[in-house]
Amino acid sequence: MKKYIIYMGMLAAGLILGWLIFGNTSKLENDHEHIETTSNNEMWTCSMHPQIMQKEAGDCPICGMDLIPASSQNDGLAANQFRMTENAMALANVQTLVLGDSDTGANSLSLSGKIVENEESNVVQVSYFSGRIEQLNINFKGENVTKGQLLATIYSPELYAAQQELITASSMKSKQPNLYRAVRNKLKIWKLTDAQIDRIEETGKVEENFPIYATVSGTVSEKLVEQGETVKQGQALFKIADLTTVWANFDVYENQINLLEKGQDILISTQSVPGEVIKAKVDFIDPILNVGTRTLKLRSILDNRSGDLKPGMFIEGKVQGMNLKQEKSITVPATAVLWTGERSVVYVKTNPEEPIFQMREVKLGSESQGTYEVLEGLSQGEEIVANGTFSVDAAAQLRGKRSMMNKSQEEMADGHSGHDGRMAATPEFQEQLQEVFNAYVELKEALARDEFKTSSENALAFMEKLDKVEDALIGEPDAQGQWDQLATGMESAANSITKASDIEGQRKSFNSLSIDLTQAIHVFGIEQRVYRQFCPMVDNNKGGYWLSADKEIRNPYFGSAMHSCGNVAEIID
Repeated sequence: MKKYIIYMGMLAAGLILGWLIFGNTSKLENDHEHIETTSNNEMWTCSMHPQIMQKEAGDCPICGMDLIPASSQNDGLAANQFRMTENAMALANVQTLVLGDSDTGANSLSLSGKIVENEESNVVQVSYFSGRIEQLNINFKGENVTKGQLLATIYSPELYAAQQELITASSMKSKQPNLYRAVRNKLKIWKLTDAQIDRIEETGKVEENFPIYATVSGTVSEKLVEQGETVKQGQALFKIADLTTVWANFDVYENQINLLEKGQDILISTQSVPGEVIKAKVDFIDPILNVGTRTLKLRSILDNRSGDLKPGMFIEGKVQGMNLKQEKSITVPATAVLWTGERSVVYVKTNPEEPIFQMREVKLGSESQGTYEVLEGLSQGEEIVANGTFSVDAAAQLRGKRSMMNKSQEEMADGHSGHDGRMAATPEFQEQLQEVFNAYVELKEALARDEFKTSSENALAFMEKLDKVEDALIGEPDAQGQWDQLATGMESAANSITKASDIEGQRKSFNSLSIDLTQAIHVFGIEQRVYRQFCPMVDNNKGGYWLSADKEIRNPYFGSAMHSCGNVAEIID
């Protein structure tokens, strides 16, 4: 009996132990099933191509980048804010700028300007008689001359005849002194010296060629004639600038005019001599405002006997001795601004610690040397996108955020179109841009065929087509500035391709060319479907884009080595 009781006790203990083990396992399995269900509902996307949505982790089918959880992209963000990855920013060459980083001080005002010739010391060297230039002793602009230096010799039929009159009159000067004096004075009017006149009279010989001497010392700023050319009396031969003194010209905005007056101290610095400061005074303030730039000129006279200051050199100045009762004006680089219709927009980095951006409309003032004055919309200390603005705007469009192309719901309700954000370009302009694109395609195909010489020739042809584009055909004045920025970048990249020593150098510049042309086609459009293609292995796996007229992949970055590497990343209609 005792044995049965022991067996029953062991059985009961086993049942209890089994319930504890298998009951908890069942609960864990239920929990695990719940977790899997939750996990399976999570979506994965690409930071560069947010239109990609997949139910599991993996690689982006467009660019090959690792997918990230879609829910992580908008955590804690406002409706029109969006986040970019560090990799995406590096790929698009996105650079930011903090407004007001440089402190100008409480009692000084910073101005930008350039060195120009001192107009008060400029001299025009002219011919004092008509004739033909037999010998020109000044051959190029920038040559230094000294007072009394021989500049040219001229054969003059009029002067030849006047010398014969002198010889005849000198033989009769005792009988007809008035005629003799009149002939000598005639030669003096033509700037012949008494010594030259006396020599003609004493030798009785007529000189065929007469010299022209420099009346001042200086630098030839402009050469106006060539050897063998016929000139008239009083015609300008050279412009000579005395560069021992130069002018420092600065641009002053309308809201700064009342802060400035003649005689104020100004500290001037140049990029050519970092750290060196030139002390000067405000010598002149132009009383007439330039209606185009909404600025006027402020001038200082600088001693330049050392020759360190070259006309055309950019300079910065700080006007001292004032109380700035108003907040310092805000300026942004032109590359930071996008225009669409009547709107001007920039992208603000809303979090200094994270790459989170949001579009901001701004009101612009005057433009000067590649910068715009901001009247409304930004404050000192804010961080904005200064380079790569088009790429940031493209990221906003793909995420469905407010951008240059996508307006807000409120704007759409007011009757504005929220879809088409292209600039107003005429069909004639689009035809010219089409020719540029066609030349680009020829260049792309040459690179894909590994043809170094043909690529250089096609880059030259591209530059010729680009030079023929007339920005006046763009309907909006602000859009002309946008085109000028893109055209400058394309010209620089194409020029680098022509000068590259090998095809690898050409392909590096082709990447920059592709970025600017893509932006131009996005903004202005052409009458053709364009395929934007991508290869993730370009530039040490950083990736590279290019444009094509068809879907077929012909990789310009690898050529025959990996001819079909890449895929269609975007179709631009």
